[in-house]
Amino acid sequence: MDEYERTLRALEKYRTLAAAEDDERLPSTPDHIMPGESYEGLPHLIRLLTQLGDLPEGTVSGESDVYQGGLVTAVKKFQSRHGLEPDGVIGPQTLEQLNTPLSVRVRQLELSLERWRRRPYDPDRPAIVLNLPEFRLRAFAGKSAGGSDPELEMKIIIGRAPDRRTPNLHSRLDAVIFCPYWNVPTSIQQNELLPEIARDRSWVSANNFEMVNGQGEVVGEKMVSDSVLSELGSGGLQLRQKAGPKNTLGLVKFEFPNAYGVYMHDTSARSLFSRPRRDLSHGCIRVEKPEELAEWVLSKQSGWSHDRIVAAMHGTKPVTVKVEHPIQVVTTYFTAVVLENGEVHFYEDLYGEDAILEQELESGPGANVAGGQDTPRSPQ
Repeated sequence: MDEYERTLRALEKYRTLAAAEDDERLPSTPDHIMPGESYEGLPHLIRLLTQLGDLPEGTVSGESDVYQGGLVTAVKKFQSRHGLEPDGVIGPQTLEQLNTPLSVRVRQLELSLERWRRRPYDPDRPAIVLNLPEFRLRAFAGKSAGGSDPELEMKIIIGRAPDRRTPNLHSRLDAVIFCPYWNVPTSIQQNELLPEIARDRSWVSANNFEMVNGQGEVVGEKMVSDSVLSELGSGGLQLRQKAGPKNTLGLVKFEFPNAYGVYMHDTSARSLFSRPRRDLSHGCIRVEKPEELAEWVLSKQSGWSHDRIVAAMHGTKPVTVKVEHPIQVVTTYFTAVVLENGEVHFYEDLYGEDAILEQELESGPGANVAGGQDTPRSPQ
């Protein structure tokens, strides 16, 4: 069953649930409800989680007012399905999601169904699909290769909302660069790094950067002089971070043509993947498993074994590999996602794209929607 059919079935289920929903909501509390504590809203919580399928029917009696056992497990499942930290603690964010009317979920599914109807990518051909609200990458071999399920999945970090968002795009993977330099975008250099250098003239060398001129030649000394600082400010010199494990781009970069200057890459800040909400970059996409993604991309290119990929990633200078087989790179925007097992996940409309699609559908078939393309020009 493809994504459209799964979404359609989930929509039918949630329409039925929404039609039977009453106005009762879980009571708020000034404190977090921790496992082992009493909570007056337990009877309604049990009914709701049973209705949604997070709590198997009949596993919790409802006779006790103590939040514990299977009910905590059910809340963790609910949290996981709604883009929250699955810690089992009923705090303000969890309570907000629990109290969201099911009619809102119906609308999220309707908008996702509309997006699938528009075919955001060709499912018959290989594709790397990045669903932004979900912070997730899926790699597909394509139906023509005999399957519709993803061959590879991983977490991603995307552009910060609202001003650094990752753009909507459809491109083709062009190259994999192992052990890349990071050529610092001009706006980041001037607005973020130059003040650091002005405060500490040894900052460039201390942070594994170097300065290059227009011919790509490395210039400058360990201590940045006033004249060099002036050239960095005017753009006569550009900052470049040296290749290696401390590089902001990590050990591998994935390039694809686009008007926004964005790309996918590894990262030296691995701890950020543990966060449930990951709009943390300047616009580029950081991938959780860069080595596995490189292996998947180059699996049909001779000479690129696992060992060679690892060696190239941990080399001493950049190695560029052109991608010989066409692979789509597509960003999508689904705030309701139905997994292969039928489980429905909902995510925040962090870029406001659902609201834009709402306006388009309300305006009729002749409407021209911008699609939220105010995109970053200094991505990383």
